[in-house]
Amino acid sequence: MNWVLDLDGVVWLAELPIPGAADAVRQLQTAGEAVVFVTNNSYATEADYRAKLERHGIEGRGAIVSSASAAASLFEPGDRVLSCAGPGVVEAIEKRGATVVEGGQPDVVVVGFHRDFTYERMRIAANAVRAGARLIATNDDATYPTPEGLIPGAGSILAGIERASGVRAVVAGKPYAPMAAIVRSRVGDDPGIVVGDRSDTDGELAQKLGYRFALVLTGVTSEREAGFVQPRPDEVASDLAALVDRYTSAR
Repeated sequence: MNWVLDLDGVVWLAELPIPGAADAVRQLQTAGEAVVFVTNNSYATEADYRAKLERHGIEGRGAIVSSASAAASLFEPGDRVLSCAGPGVVEAIEKRGATVVEGGQPDVVVVGFHRDFTYERMRIAANAVRAGARLIATNDDATYPTPEGLIPGAGSILAGIERASGVRAVVAGKPYAPMAAIVRSRVGDDPGIVVGDRSDTDGELAQKLGYRFALVLTGVTSEREAGFVQPRPDEVASDLAALVDRYTSAR
């Protein structure tokens, strides 16, 4: 079975490991299950994500899909791209054969999570979009979970640029079609399960893939909220370890 695992709120909270998650992932991998890590956080590069997984004791080589790569799939080689995002998006732009620009009139403005967003950057981006640049977002998550609580996500940055430009972005990450297409290309047509901490992204991705959706309560969604989210999860578990134990016991 294919296991499509979110990272933030499922495997870790920022740098803090979620107890039992790494052991659960290793248990799946040892059992020969196909495991793919799918994250809407576009900030880090692929090497950064591999290194972080390794620090948590998890092998992730060839198994990471971020919304940066989903966004880059919407660029054309040779596009001039103004990046309002982090290093992961810059890496994805260059891998696509597009060019990162700081001035002039870009073909594309791409927005992703980063912590140094400024009013001036919003002004430049909005002006470029009004002048005809395509507006692409890695994702539209309003928040990300951290050990200290929720912080504004890429969707919060995107909202300012959309409002200022009057243009709605094409969104690439979970649960939208570009991300679903990349995941499908990685995992094939076997049945699977998406494990995530928010129904509006992970649950809807599961629907697009035709997978089951398991909601874990270690990230954005609380136990009180779990009974009201849409789409409704097929399963709710306290954490990834409990979910994997449940599947292992059922064999």
